[in-house]
Amino acid sequence: MHPLAQLPCRGYQLLIRAGTLLQPVLLLLFRLWLANVFFSSGLTKIADWDITLALFADEYHVPLLPPAVAATLATCGELGLSTLLALGLGGRFAAAGLFILNAVAVISYPGLTEATRQFHYYWGMLLLAILAFGPGRLSLDQWLPRLCRRPPRD
Repeated sequence: MHPLAQLPCRGYQLLIRAGTLLQPVLLLLFRLWLANVFFSSGLTKIADWDITLALFADEYHVPLLPPAVAATLATCGELGLSTLLALGLGGRFAAAGLFILNAVAVISYPGLTEATRQFHYYWGMLLLAILAFGPGRLSLDQWLPRLCRRPPRD
């Protein structure tokens, strides 16, 4: 085969290699960005709990749950799951929990504008990517099993 005919194959191989190297970094960036979004929301809720309870009673119509329970679960989920997601500890579990929380927010709050609804869809897609690919090599999920297998030092 002529060397010029091999250029597209080499270019494709380089592209695949670059993608493989970038995947852990992208998954880390997805995790940190999403964790910031949800953690910030949780901090806003605990900053004034009375307003949060009022919002869940009057604005957010979470199905099947009393407003106080929904507010507590949402706040704990945003703070706890986003922390796990940032660390990549139980990464798929955290992504699944935040995906459900995000979906409930879209369903239960009729006051979302089209722009804010698009943000929620975007967050949902990124969470689905983490669910599909896992939290990546730059996560505690990847490092803890390796650390646990090491023999103890004397």
